[in-house]
Amino acid sequence: MQALLVEYLPILIFLGIAIAIAGIAVGASLIIVPQHPDVEKTSAYECGFEAFSDARHKFDVRFYLVAILFIIFDLEVAFLFPWAISLGKIGVFGFWSMMVFLGILTIGFIYEWRKGALEWE
Repeated sequence: MQALLVEYLPILIFLGIAIAIAGIAVGASLIIVPQHPDVEKTSAYECGFEAFSDARHKFDVRFYLVAILFIIFDLEVAFLFPWAISLGKIGVFGFWSMMVFLGILTIGFIYEWRKGALEWE
């Protein structure tokens, strides 16, 4: 058990140094830089204009649609990295499996494009 704990010692030292450096950086910035916030700095900033209504109003569904589309195509890229690294090991079957996956995603993208899901009016 003692040998196992000794193996974690470099990680604990690294974490301690990282926390110390972060604390020193934050503390030094508070001490060195004068803190004089003005009205412009402390105002709420959202899309270039001041808030004009309550934050609990309904959003347009297009905001959610764009977010979902971003997540879908972001995950597509996340699947491409491990596939590209292991392509030499998985062979032709792995290549064509990914081509089918990308084809289905491309068909979905074309469908969304034709339906106008990517248009912002």
